[in-house]
Amino acid sequence: MKYYSTLFNTCLPALKKLSVLIVVFTSLAFNSKAQPLKVVVAGLNHDHIYNVLTAYKEGQVAIIGIAEPNKKLWAKYGKQYHLPDSIFYTDLKTALQHKKPDAVLGYNEVARHVDIVRTCAPLHIPVMVEKPLAATLGQAKEIEQLATKYKVKVLTNFETTWYASYKDVYDTLGTGSMGSIKKLVVHDGHEGPKELGCSAEFLQWLTDPVLNGGGAITDFGCYGADLMTWLMKGKKPIAVTAITRQYKPAVYPKVDDDATIILEYPNATGLIEASWNWPYSIKDLEAFSQSGYIHALDGKNITSQKRGKQQIKRQATPLQAPYNDPITYLTAVLHNQIPATDDLSSLKYNMIVMQILEAAKRSAASGKRVVL
Repeated sequence: MKYYSTLFNTCLPALKKLSVLIVVFTSLAFNSKAQPLKVVVAGLNHDHIYNVLTAYKEGQVAIIGIAEPNKKLWAKYGKQYHLPDSIFYTDLKTALQHKKPDAVLGYNEVARHVDIVRTCAPLHIPVMVEKPLAATLGQAKEIEQLATKYKVKVLTNFETTWYASYKDVYDTLGTGSMGSIKKLVVHDGHEGPKELGCSAEFLQWLTDPVLNGGGAITDFGCYGADLMTWLMKGKKPIAVTAITRQYKPAVYPKVDDDATIILEYPNATGLIEASWNWPYSIKDLEAFSQSGYIHALDGKNITSQKRGKQQIKRQATPLQAPYNDPITYLTAVLHNQIPATDDLSSLKYNMIVMQILEAAKRSAASGKRVVL
């Protein structure tokens, strides 16, 4: 034993160096196509636009075109991010006549995601839109039909997809060490988009029942629906029940600002709490299983406890490429390094998300449980 201990201690520095090299070479493998992804951005009136513009500023992505009808936004973002005038167009069709991107990124009204796919699919240009996939199930079905007909990728980007803690929860539950899932609880929301200081252009459509498909039920309900579909390995719930509230009608007269959605699975229950009425911003995930509990408090921190054991607090291991951010992920998908068929961004899972949201809106309107 002493010999093996001495051998291990002697080799430990080399092993550490080897592990670092493995991480480095893995990262290089996913970035072996040296040139950054070339994208056309469709829309600037979504406040998540800062994410891709920051990636552009850091050299992670090449924005070769921007389609946006509001020229005030051209000036705003052009000045802030040093974007050349030559990349701006008033509409996507014209932009794509002049530019040949690897993909189009949607940062416009949710109800107009389908317009992006109508334009891009016949040209065989992949699309990634900001969550949710569409404003209605009918729009989502058209997107799916176009993606299938033209064999083009259509993906959906959720902030929480890139939370290391959520992947940790998924992996932990996947080991079976805590038994099968019995209840999932997801809280998503903040004080309200107006209270938070969202831009006027964003608020104009985010609080519109047609352009956004609803209020908090759409804006934040989609996170929980996506996460539960992922954790349940693509299984659809058998029924959906939802209650919506309008606690601030003077601020949000057209849409709900709070939603509670219950998903019934054959052997588990999901509870989605989506709101523009939280006293602070929150995105967390709780999973209760046969013999344990695990809680992702945010993107990094986790608490867990097994029956009869002490609670454990820890931080999740950082995500590795290509699952660590949307641009790296999209690049890997387009280079056929990962399939993107059964994950949080996939069209397959997001069609289930849209069925859940549509059922939730029907349930809230009728006051009845909706069977899928």
